[in-house]
Amino acid sequence: MNVNDFSIVVASEAHTGYAEQICDEMAESAKARGTGIARRSPQYVADKMREGKAVIALHNDGTWAGFCYIETWSHEQFVANSGLIVNPAFRKAGLAKAIKKRIFELSREKYPDAKIFGLTTGLAVMKINSELGYEPVTYSELTQDDNFWKGCQSCVNYEILTMKGRKNCLCTAMLYDPVEKQQQEEEKVGTVKEQEMTHKANLLERIENSIRRSVKSLAFLSTLIP
Repeated sequence: MNVNDFSIVVASEAHTGYAEQICDEMAESAKARGTGIARRSPQYVADKMREGKAVIALHNDGTWAGFCYIETWSHEQFVANSGLIVNPAFRKAGLAKAIKKRIFELSREKYPDAKIFGLTTGLAVMKINSELGYEPVTYSELTQDDNFWKGCQSCVNYEILTMKGRKNCLCTAMLYDPVEKQQQEEEKVGTVKEQEMTHKANLLERIENSIRRSVKSLAFLSTLIP
């Protein structure tokens, strides 16, 4: 089984019937990991589907296989890709990475200027985030919207978060900043252009030196001809 056995699409009204199954698996997964996530009701998940702010993966036989949704904070200045879950029956098929990639693309389409962030303790998710361009940051660089942090209350580590004044916890904070990425791309393009110009200048210099040597050789040979 591999990712080609699934369709990964933007969820809609047609998928709301899966909401309860998805929420149940989110709760079971959090319990198994020994950590908590912001608990969401089937109604909340269904609303995300209706709004076109979620991605769902379905097996070819119609079984739901994975899910993730978008939340916005601080007046849409920040976006979080939340609730990533893969049906246990379909794990190790590359679905988590494919879903994260699609929800990231959807976030960029809907909120091109927003910073996309996440909090996670999972090494696999950190690796996927890094491949998408996220970078580890301090909590101070994330949204300071109180409603977001209230979502951590269902986590077993919430007391640690509050004791440390929301400055850090056991989760790693990761952030994708579109402005910073654009600057990096521009700098990269500028460096490449500079290298190309230097290469061309060096090539021209070598050609000119070769021509000069050829001219000198011809001049010398002409002195030898009676």
